[in-house]
Amino acid sequence: MNYLALIDKYYGGQAELRHVLVTHSRQVADRALQIVDRHPQWVADGLVDRTFVEEAAMLHDIGIFYCNAPKIHCHGTHTYIEHGYLGAELLRNEGFPKHALVAERHTGTGITIEQIIREDLPIPERDYCPQSLEEKIVCYADKFYSKSHLGEEVALDKIKYNIWKYGSEAFNRWQELVILCEG
Repeated sequence: MNYLALIDKYYGGQAELRHVLVTHSRQVADRALQIVDRHPQWVADGLVDRTFVEEAAMLHDIGIFYCNAPKIHCHGTHTYIEHGYLGAELLRNEGFPKHALVAERHTGTGITIEQIIREDLPIPERDYCPQSLEEKIVCYADKFYSKSHLGEEVALDKIKYNIWKYGSEAFNRWQELVILCEG
């Protein structure tokens, strides 16, 4: 797979937004690959495909162009929370169903059906929590980088605060990701 060619297909005429997407995604991919490299047994046991992790990390936010987030040069019509499932639909249509799951399940520490109903979120009612080890690695790595502050790493205290705002279930999922990726 040539993930940059796929990005260019949808972002070719949007230089500023493409820069945001590629810069952020490269940061996430680099961190995800560092996590994989610290756990070589995952690859040896066939639990993680290192190439797939890089591709998925580079494409996890491909749906942002559908959304209205002018601060990061997104001028679409959807709310930002929708970028995961919209990107997943795009990736499925392009023939990448496994990559689509990463895009769909990377937001926050995952989004449950109960949370969608409770918060009346404008996304289809289904479970968006990362399931596979590869999905969890990309989800975790993503929390360290913001698209609005490119090149900066988000401080761990800020990550915890941001996640805690979504409740104890989200924070417990974060703790599980920390143990998995850092343990």
